Amino acid sequence: MVARDDSVLPRPEAVAVDGRSLWQDAWARLRANKAAMASAVYLVIMAVACIVGPELTGHRYDEIYQAYTSTPAGLEAHPREAEIAPAAEDALKRARVDVKSVELAGNQVTVVVADDEPVDERVVRYLDRSDLFTNANVAASADGGRELTLVADVDRVRFFFGTDAVGRDLLTRTLFAGRISLAIGLLATFVALIIGVTWGAASGYAGGTIDLVMMRIVDVLYSLPFIFFVILLVVFFGRNFVLMFIAVGAVEWLDMARIVRGQAISLKRQEYVQAAEAMGVSAGGILRRHIVPNLAGPVIVYMTLMVPRVILLESFLSFLGLGVQEPMTSWGVLIAEGARNIEGTPWMLMFPSAFLVTTLFALNFLGDGLRDALDPKDR
Repeated sequence: MVARDDSVLPRPEAVAVDGRSLWQDAWARLRANKAAMASAVYLVIMAVACIVGPELTGHRYDEIYQAYTSTPAGLEAHPREAEIAPAAEDALKRARVDVKSVELAGNQVTVVVADDEPVDERVVRYLDRSDLFTNANVAASADGGRELTLVADVDRVRFFFGTDAVGRDLLTRTLFAGRISLAIGLLATFVALIIGVTWGAASGYAGGTIDLVMMRIVDVLYSLPFIFFVILLVVFFGRNFVLMFIAVGAVEWLDMARIVRGQAISLKRQEYVQAAEAMGVSAGGILRRHIVPNLAGPVIVYMTLMVPRVILLESFLSFLGLGVQEPMTSWGVLIAEGARNIEGTPWMLMFPSAFLVTTLFALNFLGDGLRDALDPKDR
């Protein structure tokens, strides 16, 4: 029997296994959540549309078309051919001249006017003042100036979402309102994040009497009616865009502070925090390096859930008349206007409501997806 020499046998080489960090694992789990990813894509598209869209619609958000008040939504260009001749006659009747004929050729209208006296060529201004015509000029003169041939271009416009009761393009105003609502939602959430994380982390890590006093202050602020607080701010500082997100953020941070405090109390008992304390690291350093960074998961999830709350709150305040001022607008303002005119112009309520509802759904789906992805117990 021959003894086997194990020393000459090849030894298997160690295979390196690449691990995944918490964030890599969370990203993989988030990508697997189709609803959350679809919501994220939708929110990006909505943000880009609200930022770029008002510049591409061909209308200003505050531009008023007196000839197109409460125009229904549609793809057809305005004015319709049947409306052009009556509109030209109505515009020139103010000049007290007789309209002999009106002819339309493509996007150009030719009007022949006459009077017993020579007609002032400045009569073309009456066509230019209308929302339907541009570049009006005198093409010919006859009978010693008592008969003029006027030529003007027909200004074709489209209102895909219709117009409001004043005559403003609803598509442009809906996209512009999205800027305001999303900006208030994000900025107010950012204000609540800064105040809430700082307050909650300091309170939870300090503990004892400091924690007791800081949280009693939060309880007192909780007891104050939010609407009363906003009314006081409006009375003293007036209604403006900056005040809105400061007022909302100054109240919404209370929930953030409580959540962060609970997480900070749990984190300060961890071994790495106790090791840092034993090494003489200051309280501020521990908060910056160990407490706050490890709060990122719950804070990010709560932020995505807070943004729709803030947007709804802003919409509610705008519905009550405490929100942004005209001519600026938000989804809440548009919904309030649509609710007042729902019987005659239902599109004024339908389109802003659809934008608001879909955005809130997307934010909630994204928040749920982030919660599932960042929950270490669910890995």
